[in-house]
Amino acid sequence: MAEAKDGKGAKPAKGEKAAAPKAGKAVAAADAKGAKAKGGREAGAEVAAAGAVKAAPKDYVARLRKLYQDEIVPKLVKEFGYKNRLEVPKLDKIVLNMGVGEAVNDTKKGQKAVVTRARKAISTFKVRENMPIGAKVTLRKTRMYEFLDRLVTVALPRVRDFRGLDPKSFDGRGNYALGVKEHIIFPEVDYDKAEAMLGLDIVVCTTAKTDAEAQALLRAFNFPFRQ
Repeated sequence: MAEAKDGKGAKPAKGEKAAAPKAGKAVAAADAKGAKAKGGREAGAEVAAAGAVKAAPKDYVARLRKLYQDEIVPKLVKEFGYKNRLEVPKLDKIVLNMGVGEAVNDTKKGQKAVVTRARKAISTFKVRENMPIGAKVTLRKTRMYEFLDRLVTVALPRVRDFRGLDPKSFDGRGNYALGVKEHIIFPEVDYDKAEAMLGLDIVVCTTAKTDAEAQALLRAFNFPFRQ
């Protein structure tokens, strides 16, 4: 294939098609076409990386990060009597885990996921050893805050018959886990393309030393815990 020079398409060789004058548009069109052709399970991979937003401007500050700095830190200092602002627990990372089968091969959507594989064979479920069965994504910093914002303000309120999160689902070390039964609660997922309802495990990791501190931190982020 003849190469383009200075953004202008070079004359193609005999039998070749002319190169697109702007590679960016060609790639974008190809991605759009490929995304449209993907099925429901591939849509699950998109949820596994939900919150993996595009690169933000350098001066951009996520809404929840600003909330933490301006309101949550002073509130927790007063509540627990911390002597130093650095003692106040904070969000460390959010780990998303989803069993998506063949969708683990789709790497074009959101943040690239880590493929999880079966440790042993289970004939009942037709699972072979080392078979790819899911995808895992770890979100930090801006992507973490953006995902948390979407989860609390948009996704959870869309859960049918939602009565609040279980306040006992802490692990004793300041980390909280919850499960989502239907991935379509995330607005990024096109319901019409979802061939099946896929579940999603979410683990919110904090620097809190106790569950009480971790729960106070998440409540300050408006986590809808049951009373």
